[in-house]
Amino acid sequence: MRKFSWQEGMGDEELNIDVTPMLDVVFILLIFFIVTASFVKEAGIDVNRPQASTATQQDNASILVALTDDNSIWIDGRKIEQHALRANIERLHAENPKGSVVIQADKDSRNELLIAVMDSARAVGVSNVAIATVEGE
Repeated sequence: MRKFSWQEGMGDEELNIDVTPMLDVVFILLIFFIVTASFVKEAGIDVNRPQASTATQQDNASILVALTDDNSIWIDGRKIEQHALRANIERLHAENPKGSVVIQADKDSRNELLIAVMDSARAVGVSNVAIATVEGE
């Protein structure tokens, strides 16, 4: 009785494993996770916001501006100068015209800077401007 060898039955053909279906599944999963991931925009810096008892949740906030206690302005994780504020808000408003501006002002920041941000937003055409607070008692 002769034993059949693995190599004898193959001849000159090589065994290849087709990985195309596996790659298709991996790419479909990648696309699924990218599409379903929630993207949260942040101003890029933590601020100590004041408390307010009448605070409400702001929907559709697309432009977040942070004002720190040392009176610096942060948008999208970048520190910007006051003279460049209007241009940055205008650029972000053009990306999402229905979005609103939420100002995260530190409780120790100057009111003058807060008013400058609000004026810049209104000058660009943003009608919905809100100030972020911490929900109080």
